[in-house]
Amino acid sequence: MKIFYLLLSTLLLSSCSTVPKTITPVTGFELDKYLGTWYEIARLDHRFERGLEQVSANYSINDDGTVRVENRGYSSAKKEWKDAIGKAKFAKDKQTGHLKVSFFGPFYGSYIIFDLDKEHYQYSFITGSKNTLWLLARTPQVSDDIKQTFIKKVTDAGYNANELIFVKQK
Repeated sequence: MKIFYLLLSTLLLSSCSTVPKTITPVTGFELDKYLGTWYEIARLDHRFERGLEQVSANYSINDDGTVRVENRGYSSAKKEWKDAIGKAKFAKDKQTGHLKVSFFGPFYGSYIIFDLDKEHYQYSFITGSKNTLWLLARTPQVSDDIKQTFIKKVTDAGYNANELIFVKQK
């Protein structure tokens, strides 16, 4: 489990907390609407998530006002769940969808929400660097329209959509 945290932290450190030039964080962000469980629909491959399915993230408020981040995924090869708990705080103001996340010590990586269903908060497109990318949703499956919107938006931003992994969910 310590290796899982170390790998996750290494990835986050390598992504630093700056916004990629092709990405603009959403504005008008409302943290209260964002809290709760999100399911990972698609991602770029990373060592810390490699082979994981049924991946989800849960966001809640810590006593100190930071955001508690609980990531969970199932390794079918090892037949076990892997968990990582971290914290996030806003990189700028609370209305901009740009947070910094830490899973290990004082080191933070970017968490940039660059597209979001602002009315119902049912899907979210996130990045932290040119090597990190996620499509999250409130449900384990999303429509093909949302997937195609994600693919177009990330392709336009310079990501290779052919490298996306669509995560197996129950």
